[in-house]
Amino acid sequence: QMWEEAIALGKELAEQYENEMFDYEQLSELLRKQAQFYENIVKVIRPKPDYFAVGYYGQGFPTFIRNKVFIYRGKEYERREDFEARLLTQFPNAEKMKTTSPPGEDIKNSSGQYIQCFTVKPKLDLPSKFHRPVSEQIVSFYRVNEVQRFEYSRPVRKGEKNPDNEFANMWIERTIYVTAYKLPGILRWFEVKSVFMVEISPLENAIETMQLTNDKINNMVQQHLNDPNLPINPLSMLLNGIVDPAVMGGFTNYEKAFFTEKYMHEHPEDHDKIEKLKDLIAWQIPFLAEGIRIHGEKVTEALRPFHERMEACFRQLKDKVEKQYGVRAALSSLDERRGSRPRSMVRSFTMPSSSRPLSVASVSSISSDSTPSRPGSDGFVLEPLLPKKMHSRSQDKLDKDDLDKDKKEKKKEKRNSKHQEIFDKEFKSTDISLQQSEAVILSETISPLRPQRPKSQVINVISSERRFSVSPSPPSSQATPPPITPRTKLSFSIQSNLELNGMSSSDIPDVPPPLPLKGSMADYGNLMENQDLISPTTSPPAHQRVSP
Repeated sequence: QMWEEAIALGKELAEQYENEMFDYEQLSELLRKQAQFYENIVKVIRPKPDYFAVGYYGQGFPTFIRNKVFIYRGKEYERREDFEARLLTQFPNAEKMKTTSPPGEDIKNSSGQYIQCFTVKPKLDLPSKFHRPVSEQIVSFYRVNEVQRFEYSRPVRKGEKNPDNEFANMWIERTIYVTAYKLPGILRWFEVKSVFMVEISPLENAIETMQLTNDKINNMVQQHLNDPNLPINPLSMLLNGIVDPAVMGGFTNYEKAFFTEKYMHEHPEDHDKIEKLKDLIAWQIPFLAEGIRIHGEKVTEALRPFHERMEACFRQLKDKVEKQYGVRAALSSLDERRGSRPRSMVRSFTMPSSSRPLSVASVSSISSDSTPSRPGSDGFVLEPLLPKKMHSRSQDKLDKDDLDKDKKEKKKEKRNSKHQEIFDKEFKSTDISLQQSEAVILSETISPLRPQRPKSQVINVISSERRFSVSPSPPSSQATPPPITPRTKLSFSIQSNLELNGMSSSDIPDVPPPLPLKGSMADYGNLMENQDLISPTTSPPAHQRVSP
C-alpha cells in the first residue's frame, strides 16, 4: 500500500516507455495504474503502524547488536505486547527491562541479556514539494513513512509538588533518536546512530498539547467533510472529552497554572508564550463548533440526548472563552482549509460552450434559425429524393414505347434547365455565410443539381409535370420562389406557375381545375401529345390515344 513509492517508480518507467522504447501500449497500461494509485491515496484509509525502540544490553548478545538501540517498524495493528512477545521468542534467555531510562554500565557489562522495548513516535518530515496546506489524507502517509527521527517523551516533576494543579511543575524529558536510514527501507529495522535529549517546560508542553488537540479536531472535521459515511463514534468521544470539563478538565488547569499574576511576575520572559496559549484556546472554539454541527447532522435518535447535553456544555464553554480571549473567525479558517482539499475530491463539470456536445434540440434549433430550408442554399449537394412508388405500366408496354420515352426525356431535360435558371436567378443573393453553418441537418430533398432519373421513372411522373410546366417566356417580375419542402416532386403551385406562364392573377379561378380522367389503370403517361393546347379547365377525352 505504499502507492507514493510506486508512483515514483512508475514515472521512471514512463520516461523509458515514452522517449526510449516508444512502447505506447505499456505506457498506457502504466498510466492507468498510476491513476488508480492516486485515487487510492485519497480514498483508501491505510493503517498506521507503530514504531518501537529496542535496546540489547549485556555481553550475552552478538557483537552486531550488543549495547545498541534499534528502531523497529511494527506490523499493521500490532500492539507493543505482541511485538515484545515476538521479540522474546528469538532470545528466550533474555530478560525484559521494566524502565525506559538508559541502563547503567553494570547492566551493559554484565554477562546476561537484557532487552528494553518501548513505543516511540515518528516525527513528520514533510517533503519540500508540499509548500502549501494539503489534505490530511495525503500528509498522513508521511507521518509514518519516510521518517528518520523518532522521539520518546517522559514526564519529569521538578520543584515543589502542587496538589491542586499537577501541570504547573510537570516537565517533559524528550529523547530524539535518529536512525541510519529512513524507515521503512530494505529492512523493517535500522540502527540508531545519534541520540540527544531536550527538556520541555510546563508552559511549552501546554502550548504543544493545545496545538495537537486543535489539529486533531480539524483533521477529523476534514475527514467527515470529505467522507460523510465515516462512523460518528470517534468524533463523539473526541468532542465530549473536550467540551465536558468532568472528563479531562479542559484548559482550566492551564488557566490556574499560567494565567495568574504570580506566574507572570516570576516568569516575565514567558509573556509571549502565554499570549500564544490564549490564542490557541480561542481558536479551539470554531473548530469545536464545526465538529458539533457535523455531529448534529449525523447523530442517531438514540444518541440525541447525548448530543443535546454536549451542545449545552459547548455553549457555556463558548461564552466563557469568547468573553475572556475574544472571538475568532470560524468560517474563514475552515473555508480556507476546505479549499486546500485536493482537486481529485471535487469533480468539475464546467466545459466551454464551444467544446460542449450539442443535444438534439440544440442542433434542431440552430438549423431552424441559421440554415435555410430551401435546397441548394446550404452549399451541399444533397441526396436526391427518390420518387414515390406509383402504378407502373407492364414491362412489355414499356418496351414498345421506347421512342416515346426518348422524346419525353428531351422535354424533361429542357424543363430542368428552365428550373435551374429560375433558381439561379432567385437565389443568387443568398448569404454565403449561412452556407458555412456548423449544424447541418441533411434531409432528402430535391436539388437543382440532381442527376437525371432513370428512363423507366420518367414516364411515371411526366404527366403531373406536364400539367404545370414552365413556358419559354421569361418569368414576370412579381414571381417569387415557391417554398419547397422535402418529399415533393419538382413542381410549383398553380398560382405561381400560371404567373410564370404570363397569366394575371385575375384570370385564375378560385377553385383548382379537376384532375383529368384516367383512361386506364395505368398512370397519366398516356395522355395526348397536344395536351399543352388544351385549356386547364378542359378534361381530355378518355378515349383519345396517341400511338408511338
